[in-house]
Amino acid sequence: MSQFVGLAASFLGELQERGFRGDEELADRLRAAMGDAAIPLLRPLAVDLEMLAMLLEGDPVESGGRIDLSTGECWPAFTDESEPGSGIEEADDPERWLYAPALGSRAGYRDMELFIDGLGDVALAERLRIATTGRGAFRRFKDVLARDERAWRRYHRLSDERQRGRTRAWLVEEGYCPSASYNASSR
Repeated sequence: MSQFVGLAASFLGELQERGFRGDEELADRLRAAMGDAAIPLLRPLAVDLEMLAMLLEGDPVESGGRIDLSTGECWPAFTDESEPGSGIEEADDPERWLYAPALGSRAGYRDMELFIDGLGDVALAERLRIATTGRGAFRRFKDVLARDERAWRRYHRLSDERQRGRTRAWLVEEGYCPSASYNASSR
């Protein structure tokens, strides 16, 4: 048990030091699991954080959507309304649906900047800085990054973790927490 407490304390310290959006929510849940804090009064929701992140971080003109509160399933705004089970007949029911607005790509762009700032490879960092100027920055950034497999993996680990954190934080703002029972393979 003391090994668990030591490991948990180490994780808490790393979360505080890192300070990504959504880390405080993870820290609260860890403290509650250790018995050091009250369990946050949030409704659990079995939701796919990656799918929800796509809804939240998409283009505000083309994205967004809703979450089925009974299943946790994410429905993009462009879902075919005639699709069986789409629930369009109940789309305005706040007891069943949670609207997920498209917040845009600013946070994703910030992830690219953070990654570039943390690179030890000065030449790659400069190429990536140039790639991130103007329209098409995401595509150019990924084109440059694709030439370095190790950097590609590091960027995606950073970006994926920050996206999940922002998604957890958004859920908390809405009064929910991702349920530990969600299984991505059950889709």
